[in-house]
Amino acid sequence: MTLLKFSEGIYRRDTVIKAHEIVYSGDVITLRLPREKNDIAPVQGDLSILYEDEYLLIVDKPAAMPVHPTKKHQLDTLANIVSCYQQSRGESYTFRALNRLDKDTSGCVMIAKDRLTYALVKDSIKKKYIAVCEGVILDEGVIDSPIGMEENSKIKRCVRANGQSAITHYRPISNDGQHTLLELWLETGRTHQIRCHMSNIGHPLAGDDLYGGSLIEITRQALHCREITFEHPYTKEQIYISTDIPYEIAQIIKEGR
Repeated sequence: MTLLKFSEGIYRRDTVIKAHEIVYSGDVITLRLPREKNDIAPVQGDLSILYEDEYLLIVDKPAAMPVHPTKKHQLDTLANIVSCYQQSRGESYTFRALNRLDKDTSGCVMIAKDRLTYALVKDSIKKKYIAVCEGVILDEGVIDSPIGMEENSKIKRCVRANGQSAITHYRPISNDGQHTLLELWLETGRTHQIRCHMSNIGHPLAGDDLYGGSLIEITRQALHCREITFEHPYTKEQIYISTDIPYEIAQIIKEGR
């Protein structure tokens, strides 16, 4: 009997065992996870793959593309394109994004191909973002301000005392006298965290009109998830993935010089 013919379950060599059974030195234990059903409609589209193995998929999501299907976006999401990609490879797994980007935020999105991998890798992921904010920032800093829903809004967040803890680190890279190119990393992962925090300190992101940013230089928030690093859950290798800064974000600073 070959491994590929095994059904789901826990095996000692080619024999099914129960979770409470005693195992011994030298035993080879194999866990066969159930094959998952993918119920997201497949849609053909471009997929920029940064990394892939049998457990994980990391892609570079463009702006103007939601990550997950919603009532308004049923067939134009990253999940739809990944579903089509699965089909082309004879695979089937639930779309589990380990990090979620806003529709108009571009950059790295990491997807686990099974529940076990998701659980093992989720706490080891570190992400860095690139953003362009309005105004000049000369020194690096930390924003430690709780975030909650803004009253009378279903979308917008605000800094409020009874919100959830939110901590953002930022470091200026360059400026043109009107805008600052920043590198940011988070200790927490609140919805709109970077956008809300930067607006709260008087430096909204360029293109982020929801939080007070101007649309003159760019028509979407100038925010990009540039890097992901993590410990591979099975090989224990430290993996570093990065992607280029989109042209429309880089040009804001360049054109101002």
